[in-house]
Amino acid sequence: MSRGGRFSAVLAALILGQIGLHACMAGVRMAVPLQALQAGQPAWRVGALLALFALAPVALALPAGRLADRQGYHRPVALAAALVVAGAGLAALSAALPALAGAAVLTGAGANIGLIAIQRTAGHMAGDSTERIRIFSWLGLAPALSNALGPVLAGLLIDTAGFRVAFAVLMLLPLAALAWSRRVPRERPPAAEPSAAGQPVGAARPRAWDLLRLPALRRLLLLNGLISACWDLHAFLLPLLGHERGFSASAIGLILGSFAVAVAAVRLLIPLWAHRLREGTVLAAAMAAIAGLFLVYPFVHAAAVMAGCAVLLGLALGSVQPMVMSMLHQVTPAGRHGEAIALRSMALNLSSTLMPLLFGAGGSAIGAGGLFWLMSALVGAGSLRARRL
Repeated sequence: MSRGGRFSAVLAALILGQIGLHACMAGVRMAVPLQALQAGQPAWRVGALLALFALAPVALALPAGRLADRQGYHRPVALAAALVVAGAGLAALSAALPALAGAAVLTGAGANIGLIAIQRTAGHMAGDSTERIRIFSWLGLAPALSNALGPVLAGLLIDTAGFRVAFAVLMLLPLAALAWSRRVPRERPPAAEPSAAGQPVGAARPRAWDLLRLPALRRLLLLNGLISACWDLHAFLLPLLGHERGFSASAIGLILGSFAVAVAAVRLLIPLWAHRLREGTVLAAAMAAIAGLFLVYPFVHAAAVMAGCAVLLGLALGSVQPMVMSMLHQVTPAGRHGEAIALRSMALNLSSTLMPLLFGAGGSAIGAGGLFWLMSALVGAGSLRARRL
């Protein structure tokens, strides 16, 4: 097989591996609250169950990053698959609240451990920034496909065969990811390489938080956190805004669907233009576009126009992740990419946990339009900082 063929096969294995892990977690994340509600659990307990899917990755991200830096791809992915299988299996065995909570913790943690290892390996495959942008654009399709596959599969199985069968079938997805991992070459043992700081192997390793002393990495993570808040804001406020405008549920669903299609489309197109793109320029332009769209959103009263705004927003937000991941690998010291990805993962999961609460409080105080305008100002200011990266 030619080098190009081997490269494509490895990239496909990484993408399919992430789909297997993430789709199982997404299916469990959809099924667990439904089962809890059917069992008569109050809404606050269901919300707590959902929070566990994000809180577990926050707690375990840094150990997962260090594990990926030490062990490479295969052991972390094997651990991830074991945790996700165990989580789905626990939910299949019992519908009791502690079992569902354990399923949330195990599948959330496992999917994130696998994600960190996969993203680190993908970044190391690239020979230059152009190739890295292409790789992360393709890899960025995996979450979108997973978030469709897992819940749809789980929903169909729940309706036709019940929760226990749904969880049992979902267990097969991480096993498939483990099978695909055999196509990824093993890395050279870390003992054969110098440490990230140029010190002899065995010397005291710097703390992960020391990475935040690097100005470029610190700015990049701050901007990435701001972009993550934009995703959360849009997902939280668009249904509220559509309801205020009197849109039907199907219209709101089509608007959100248009956004998702645009995200996938831009990640399919970026590899074709990667040789012409500079990460900092794309990031700054995308943030400027997001700021403009958030400024306009509260003035839109037609569903078709809002769908058009959603498409443009999807193109802008969808273009950011490949650029951020490429830049993150460039500004992080050698041997510490897993830790840097872990810091990014912690920030994203904290944002997904806390932002809906903040948006709920802020929306009550200044309304949906006010939140859009506030975020527009913040992202617009951030776009000026992005030009310096």
